[in-house]
Amino acid sequence: MTAIAATPTATTAAPSKVRNRVLWTLQIVLGLFFIIASGGPKLVMPQTLIDNGAAGVSIPIGLLIFIGVAEVAGGIGLMVRRLTGPAAAGLSVLTVLAAATQAFLADKPAMAIFPLALAAIFAWIAYERRASFSTFTNLVK
Repeated sequence: MTAIAATPTATTAAPSKVRNRVLWTLQIVLGLFFIIASGGPKLVMPQTLIDNGAAGVSIPIGLLIFIGVAEVAGGIGLMVRRLTGPAAAGLSVLTVLAAATQAFLADKPAMAIFPLALAAIFAWIAYERRASFSTFTNLVK
């Protein structure tokens, strides 16, 4: 009886050329969205957003500004090669929390679909860019 040993193949965390282009396109579009359309208004006009917010949901202005800073930082991080994985992971958590806020605090579960879809996209980006986590940890040290 002959045993055939499997030879280990070198697997890399780098995506293919087409997948890499799709990822960078998504990262740039979503990064600009979070900088301009999502986080920017929270930093420029937080009081207006609080005044026009959902009835029964009161978010402190400091928390709204913190969320805006996190969204802008995540948007910038999506477009910096060394920060893409950690930024996508952070934005994934942020969008899950946004979905939970919509579903439970604002009592509008239908509005939670978009943040959950974004969370799935960001989780995929974080998985594909997992090699940048090691670069990030070297930067932090």
